[in-house]
Amino acid sequence: MTRIYTRTGDAGDTALADGARVPKDHDRIRACGDMDELGAALGVALSTEPADLAAAVLADVQRDVLAIGGLLGAGRPEPFEQAPHPKLLALPQRTGALERAIDEAAAVLPPLRAFVVPGGTPKAAALHLARAVCRRTERSVVSLSGTEPVPPDALAYLNRLSDLLFTLARLANFRAGVPDETW
Repeated sequence: MTRIYTRTGDAGDTALADGARVPKDHDRIRACGDMDELGAALGVALSTEPADLAAAVLADVQRDVLAIGGLLGAGRPEPFEQAPHPKLLALPQRTGALERAIDEAAAVLPPLRAFVVPGGTPKAAALHLARAVCRRTERSVVSLSGTEPVPPDALAYLNRLSDLLFTLARLANFRAGVPDETW
C-alpha cells in the first residue's frame, strides 16, 4: 500500500497534475482547495436528515465540483477552449440542470420578501453553509481567472450552484414547517 504522506510539500509547495510545483498559497491551489471544501460541505448537506431532500441533485453536484476542481488543478498551459475535456463539455447542460432544480424547488416556496438569516433545520443550516462556501469558491475562481485559464462555464455553474443551495435551504425549512427567519 502506498503511504498517504509524501513529504514533498513540507517546504510549502505542491504539485499540479502536470507535475509543475507551485506554492501552496498560489491562486490555482487556493481555488482547488476551495472546490475541495465545497465538495466536503456538500457531503455534510447530503448526509444531514432528511437525507432524501434533493439527494440525487446534490450527489450529481458533488461529482461536478470534484470534476471542476480536478480540471483547475491540471495546470494546463493552453486555454481550456483549445484542448477541451469531456467533463467541460457538459457544464452548460449541468448549469441548465441546476436552473431546472431551482425552478422546481422555488415553485412550492412562498415568495421571498426579505433577506434570510441562515439556519432553521439542520439540513437548511448545512445547505446555507455549503452556499457560503460555494460563494467563496466562486470568488477564488474569479480571482484565478484574472491571471490563468479556468474551465469555460465554471463560473456560471458556481454562480447557479449558490442559488440552488439557497433555494434548497429554504425548501428544507419549508418542508419541515420551519419558517425562514428574515432580517
